Amino acid sequence: MMYFQVAAGLVILLVCGELLVRGSVALAEQMGISKLVIGFTIVAFGTSAPELVVCIQAALDGAPGIAIGNVVGSNIANVLLVLGVPALIYPIVCDNRSALRDSVVMVAGSVLFMVLAWNGMIDLWKGAILLGVLIAVILRSYFRARKEGDEGAEEALEEYEQNMPKSIWISLLFILFGLAGLILGSRLLVDGAVTIATIAGVSDEIIGLTLVALGTSLPELATSIIAAVRRHGDVAIGNVLGSNLFNITGIIGVTAMIEPLSAPTQILHFDLWIMLFVSLLMVPIFLSKKPIGRILGGVFCVAYVAYIATQFYGMSGIYTASL
Repeated sequence: MMYFQVAAGLVILLVCGELLVRGSVALAEQMGISKLVIGFTIVAFGTSAPELVVCIQAALDGAPGIAIGNVVGSNIANVLLVLGVPALIYPIVCDNRSALRDSVVMVAGSVLFMVLAWNGMIDLWKGAILLGVLIAVILRSYFRARKEGDEGAEEALEEYEQNMPKSIWISLLFILFGLAGLILGSRLLVDGAVTIATIAGVSDEIIGLTLVALGTSLPELATSIIAAVRRHGDVAIGNVLGSNLFNITGIIGVTAMIEPLSAPTQILHFDLWIMLFVSLLMVPIFLSKKPIGRILGGVFCVAYVAYIATQFYGMSGIYTASL
């Protein structure tokens, strides 16, 4: 039953998250809001809605390990798996000049998150700082795109515009069903994950770092695979960089402002460093201006499998047992 809960929760989250984004994009366009604004706000926030509601639900249920583990594990999966798998299909080429800049911003956000979490508690004021950083980055990116022009916003909307509701009422219905489904899906996923952790005798954070994080990273994986097939490497990379920054600033920020989060010791001393390391990998890759080819993609995938193995059999498990 617990595995059914997790599977059902993930499916509901993915489907209803899609409904929420499509309904919100359609409503915004029907109200005459520009595509640039929609791309930088509604799509960015809507695509991360599943992770957000899961983190809030986990925090309210007294399972901060799942909340923080979901974010840290998702960021690791986004780099190693979400970029690794598409690169096996077709080399990911990114000629976008903003990729290097965005990767540096992502690394800076990761360092800030680590500093704020280092005493083991992320409370309201720290959450406000993280959320404030995200808002500042979004505003800066928006005004730059408005001044210099940016095709990214239109590319981000292409998929959603193909099957958008045409009526305002249907758009509102999409939004309502999406919100209700996100609440239900997050409840099923968190309850099932906690039960699995209890029966398997592992910590909440390990389940959050692996099962929950991998599940909530599936939309990013699907988007990146489609982008790679269409030879839109900049979309795949932008998807990862944007998602990672939003995870550690927006999702943790909002969650901490609702319910303070205690950071598990294992995550502080092991997984956060892995997250920072894989984030740093992006900088030299973009500096070299070389594509992420099949060999590097294969290395990324193997590294992710090795990381998952350490959660149950390797370094992190030994570290937890020694506490």
